[in-house]
Amino acid sequence: MSTDSKRITHLVGGSSWTGVAERTSKVYNPATGQVTGELDLASAATVDEVVKVAHEASKTWAQTSLTKRAQVLFAYRELVNRDKDRIAQLITAEHGKVLSDALGEVTRGLEVIEFACGIPHLLKGGYSEGVSTKVDVYSIRQPLGVSAVISPFNFPAMVPMWFVPIAVACGNSVVIKPSEKDPSAANAMAGLWKEAGLPDGVVNVVHGDKEAVDRLLEHPDIKSVSFVGSTPIARYVYENGTRNGKRVQALGGAKNHMIVLPDADLDLAADAAVNAGFGSAGERCMAISALVAVEPIADELIGKIKERMGKLTTGDGTRGCDMGPLVTGEHRDKVAGYVAAGVEAGAELVVDGRAGDFDGAADGFWLGPTLFDKVTPEMSIYTDEIFGPVLSVVRTSSYDDALELVNSNPYGNGTAIFTNDGGAARRFQNEVEVGMVGINVPIPVPMAYYSFGGWKNSLFGDTHAHGAEGVHFFTRGKVVTSRWLDPSHGGINLGFPTHD
Repeated sequence: MSTDSKRITHLVGGSSWTGVAERTSKVYNPATGQVTGELDLASAATVDEVVKVAHEASKTWAQTSLTKRAQVLFAYRELVNRDKDRIAQLITAEHGKVLSDALGEVTRGLEVIEFACGIPHLLKGGYSEGVSTKVDVYSIRQPLGVSAVISPFNFPAMVPMWFVPIAVACGNSVVIKPSEKDPSAANAMAGLWKEAGLPDGVVNVVHGDKEAVDRLLEHPDIKSVSFVGSTPIARYVYENGTRNGKRVQALGGAKNHMIVLPDADLDLAADAAVNAGFGSAGERCMAISALVAVEPIADELIGKIKERMGKLTTGDGTRGCDMGPLVTGEHRDKVAGYVAAGVEAGAELVVDGRAGDFDGAADGFWLGPTLFDKVTPEMSIYTDEIFGPVLSVVRTSSYDDALELVNSNPYGNGTAIFTNDGGAARRFQNEVEVGMVGINVPIPVPMAYYSFGGWKNSLFGDTHAHGAEGVHFFTRGKVVTSRWLDPSHGGINLGFPTHD
């Protein structure tokens, strides 16, 4: 371990945890390959300690007025905006994405905080007066208690913000379990809640691996679990969380297709393919990894994409490069293995990201943008979520064949179509079996007041993230039937109640 590595630990009740961890893991700078931190990993007992603090805090916070909650959210929004550059630097230092991309991630998280600031309006119920003689019925929504948020490495700031501000605004306390690979951004953002005026214990961070996750999934005081990650783990979280009686939203993996029709603007489509395929080194659940070219435009489109790829610089995210390293050496090697498998399967390797110069330290976890042509649906580079900068081009002869490719895929997270034909676009948005659709937009991530989530194996559970669905996820509905009698009321009637 390098001599300047830091200790990274849990945040409990507004303060850093003071215990001694039984196990730790190393945190790396992907651009140098050097160890920069030592992360405390929570035991089941430590998770219990954190959940106990959150549970006690939830009792008071749930009774706090909507006005006060909104005031805290507004203050928190200002603090995150104030510190966004610092948070972006932490993301780049541990994830590797370039600074501009990291700053964009924080900005998208801010949008959810801004949405949650409207909680007094979002929690309004319904009221029906006089449903029967002197009887009124009204609905209210109440917090759940303690909510767990298990977030992935690829968006260490934005993904927690999909859930935490709404959970807090709805009156819950939260335990965040970030990725072990890049934990510092979650700590930094959680630490700002105290400065915003949130009572201690309402937002906590516990670091760990499977042991911590398993305890969160079984702990009786955890009432809901929000997860983002790979499909196998999403399924595991959903099955084990629901088995223990918890409300679960588990967002899984993806294999996002971008269909390009012959009438499309090919320059626009090429720009979009490069941006969506290689941004954040392809480590996005919304990345475009399969480009479906409807003939006869494949050769021309591939030429334009290759030309743009030749101008990209891969290197240290602090140096103004276009694309940074992959998050770990192990993941870099896994992605490189997919490139080798694609070549062996017979796909045409147009651009090989394993070769070339990288603007960074020799020990960084480098792999440049990679482009395959003539990919077929049985190849592993098509079937698997690679989660790296690998773009595969599949050629089809018709719109119907392209649509069938998308709809037969087991994932249903995001998709896009590029066309100048409004009729084709409208047909696609109605026929495609995917949760988020872009029309001439390659990464159709909705604004915070809409909800984020896919279909099929990209989502386990019925509720998407943020937006109106997020508010409903973090609250329980209750309906009250009320009758206030006149002082003159009297008498006995043993008959069955009727609606007079």
